[in-house]
Amino acid sequence: MMEEGQKAPAMQVTTSAGETVNLASPGSKLVLYFYPKDDTSGCTREAQDFTALADEFASAGTKVVGVSRDPMKSHEKFIGKYDLKVPLASDEGSISEAFRTWVEKSMYGKKYMGMERSTFLIGADGTVLKAWRKVKVPGHAAEVLKAAQG
Repeated sequence: MMEEGQKAPAMQVTTSAGETVNLASPGSKLVLYFYPKDDTSGCTREAQDFTALADEFASAGTKVVGVSRDPMKSHEKFIGKYDLKVPLASDEGSISEAFRTWVEKSMYGKKYMGMERSTFLIGADGTVLKAWRKVKVPGHAAEVLKAAQG
């Protein structure tokens, strides 16, 4: 499980903006937020909240990238539909497994694997500065911004 003080894995993500980000040395602070699915209510709200604060994150020298297992084509539709200002990345499994956000879930007594809504604030040197697990969306983006500014 990825915890505060640990070094982020030496992996790269390519965002919907065409940028490649090295998680182990992102060069600036990086918010990596994992979410279950494009264009669902909670995930849309979370993306909109991060979008609303995009300029403030930029002023704090912090990049924000949303990660799900949806394909890039889905991300592009999601971004266009809601005019999102934060780039998204498609994870084929290795990133969510490294951060331990691909977990067993249960709904109506049925168990399945899915993305745990989690967020990580990573320092410019790749150290995990703060980790939020089992995130509740309301107020979360503002809480992450406060940590990035601190």
